[in-house]
Amino acid sequence: MALPAIAPYPMPGAADLPKNKVSWTPDPQRAVLLIHDMQRYFLGAFTPGQPPVTELLANIQRLRQHCTALGIPVVYSAQPGGQTPEQRGLQLDLWGPGINGGPDQKQIVDALAPSESDILLTKWRYSAFIKTGLLELLRERKRDQLIICGIYAHIGCLQTASHAFMHDVQAFLVADALGDFSLEQHHLALNYAAKLCAVTTTTQRLVEGLQPPASQGELSLSPQQVRSDVAELLQAETSIGDDENLLERGLDSIRIMTLVERWRRTGAEISFVELAERPTLTDWYALLSSATAQRTSHHAS
Repeated sequence: MALPAIAPYPMPGAADLPKNKVSWTPDPQRAVLLIHDMQRYFLGAFTPGQPPVTELLANIQRLRQHCTALGIPVVYSAQPGGQTPEQRGLQLDLWGPGINGGPDQKQIVDALAPSESDILLTKWRYSAFIKTGLLELLRERKRDQLIICGIYAHIGCLQTASHAFMHDVQAFLVADALGDFSLEQHHLALNYAAKLCAVTTTTQRLVEGLQPPASQGELSLSPQQVRSDVAELLQAETSIGDDENLLERGLDSIRIMTLVERWRRTGAEISFVELAERPTLTDWYALLSSATAQRTSHHAS
């Protein structure tokens, strides 16, 4: 009934992501970061200093720093130690008593120790929504997106993403900021989430997507970023030509609107009609550059 010893396995990356069914875009004004159960008891099942733990800790640190810098609330879930059988519930049958009553096992690992401004939720079941007040916290702060990282991917993280979906909260499961019992179960969680309840992404993509509004006259979109954003939505496995018709490649109206919303948050004044009428990478970057130049000129005058 105890946790299994977890053998090292390679952390999934961008090339391993399943195809997402939805194309939600993370927004600093809507998101909350959940660092799920990163306690010594659960990390103790992994081999220290080996993948996926090395990437897991580094990527969660990066997410936390980026979210804090953008004013995105950071929430930790942590299970209490020394639970009674009544508190433990059916988890006792599957996993035994869990964390002991001492001071060590229940602690968040030192590399991710919460700051005074972070929020700590006591967690009682697989899902971080059960008996925690997480949903109320989101609603009080008018947030409807949840970025999920931590352990274990196919248990608590996936259940939390599923509950988020059922409460109309957009969930983002960060594939390379999760840990699990095995690579197979890690992929199981990602595939289920992508098909039924969440967007699967990577730390790098999420950091790129969560950008503060650009200052007046500043365009933060490079041609490489424009191409990367389009390729992500198309799940493109082959290169996209600069002058290729993106509509013919499968870029539908929903995905175009996703790009409009994403690029507007970087300061780009662009419309759906403009993108739809000139659906090539070359035209789009010209439109973005032109809009920025006009705005800069108007601001200077």
